[in-house]
Amino acid sequence: MKTGRETEEDFRLHYTEKGEGMPLVLLHGNGEDGSYFVRQIEFFSREYRVIAVDTRGHGQSPRGAAPFTLEQFAEDLRQFLDEMGLSRILLLGFSDGANIAMIFALKYPEYLEKMVLNGGNLRPSGVRAGAQLPIVLGYAMVAALSLLDKKLRRKKELLGLMVTEPHISKEELLKLCVPTLVIAGTKDMIKASHTREIHESIPDSCLCFLKGSHFIACEQPEEFNQTVYKFLKEK
Repeated sequence: MKTGRETEEDFRLHYTEKGEGMPLVLLHGNGEDGSYFVRQIEFFSREYRVIAVDTRGHGQSPRGAAPFTLEQFAEDLRQFLDEMGLSRILLLGFSDGANIAMIFALKYPEYLEKMVLNGGNLRPSGVRAGAQLPIVLGYAMVAALSLLDKKLRRKKELLGLMVTEPHISKEELLKLCVPTLVIAGTKDMIKASHTREIHESIPDSCLCFLKGSHFIACEQPEEFNQTVYKFLKEK
């Protein structure tokens, strides 16, 4: 396995790469990094060139000076792909990574061969109340304390992404022509009805629920990997 950085003039995204073949880009969730996909990297690198990216302000990627938004993360991905010379990829996003993937697909569908959305949501209300309420309360508390402690500003930004974003239109998704697998856990923090809404909004997409929570890629790696692999291999 090798690691590297791809640069623009004044900003660098960290990534981990393994394998050869069709590029499969992995986008982690909020507050995580590419290592979340350790079991996916090992499995898919047998046949694909797997690239796990640390998004802006996550893992070993710097915060930079640009806005800390999912829209910006999608722009970062586009620039990263251009710098890597990747014009056609498979894209798998988890949680906020799935939201970034949807935003990216709407702006740059020409880059995508296929897309996998794991535990994504179109808007904050797509998260179950029992999971979202602690996030909202935590954000309010950290936002207040960050006025006194600069070290809390990063946590405020991270929580803010889950409280204020995303805002993805179903009408926009209806225009997508990217083959897509929508996959979530049976006990996901995303409402099952909301996951179905995403599936129903993306033409000809596939829907799959696996037994487990929001983190099925870690909890059920063999079943998750096989489900994704079958989708990627379908003509």
